[in-house]
Amino acid sequence: MSLEIMALILIGGFVLLLALGVEVFIAIVLIAAGGLVFLVGQPVTQLAYTAFDVTNSFTLTSLPLFVFMGALFGTTGIIEDLIYGVNKLSHRLPGGVAGSVIVTNAVFGAMSGSQLAAAAIFGKTCFPPMEKLGYDPKLALGSIAVGGTIAGIIPPSFVFIIYGVWQEVSVARLFAAGLIPGIILTLLFLLLIVVRVRLNPSLAPRPPESTRREKLNALMKMMPFMAVILIVLGTIFAGVMTPTESAGLGAFISVVLAFLYRKMSFTAFKGAMRSAVTITVMVLFIMF
Repeated sequence: MSLEIMALILIGGFVLLLALGVEVFIAIVLIAAGGLVFLVGQPVTQLAYTAFDVTNSFTLTSLPLFVFMGALFGTTGIIEDLIYGVNKLSHRLPGGVAGSVIVTNAVFGAMSGSQLAAAAIFGKTCFPPMEKLGYDPKLALGSIAVGGTIAGIIPPSFVFIIYGVWQEVSVARLFAAGLIPGIILTLLFLLLIVVRVRLNPSLAPRPPESTRREKLNALMKMMPFMAVILIVLGTIFAGVMTPTESAGLGAFISVVLAFLYRKMSFTAFKGAMRSAVTITVMVLFIMF
């Protein structure tokens, strides 16, 4: 069988599975496994060998820990304090809440590294209040959607961890390389929202004025999140901890903060654990 025909079979099968509503990662695994066995002629046992070789890495254990850290902030509702703080400090910008969603996504990405977790959490916590405030649905959903992509660049990023393990490149150096581009992307998204709202003020309501007391309170609410980011990324960049050790420390700090905020519950803890397992398994299946 020629390479062209094999490629058509694999791509056609993949598109068919997606059209049938099969999850992306399951479709990828099924097509890859089928191609390996039926087109390449490898034994079924090769699937097990490949899965073990690809996922047998200590660094990959940081994936569920980073997701758990971010998901716990979302399931306990602590992330709403971060959204409140950013919104109060950026109230003078046109499209203030939409802009605060972008900045909060960048901060959240610096804690969790997961685009999927960011999209799920901010879709639930940000869109309903933005809709009530009178924000155009396209602007509201657009800011949430593109804001989630920042987590793919801002360290600790899932993509950098997987790429570093796969290509045997320093994950810490990849994190350092993604910091400046992530900040630039965040600023460009902010600029885009400001320009769009300036050109079409009907997209977003005029933000209310914030008193100095409210701004100070907002800044205080943001301090714990800034501390988490500095600790997690600082220990990695300084070479004090590996990404996995830093992720474990961040996960522990997130649990401590949940208790300090008095928002820890079994339901929130279980939800964060489930998110960590679900997202990590999906990513590892794609990687395998």
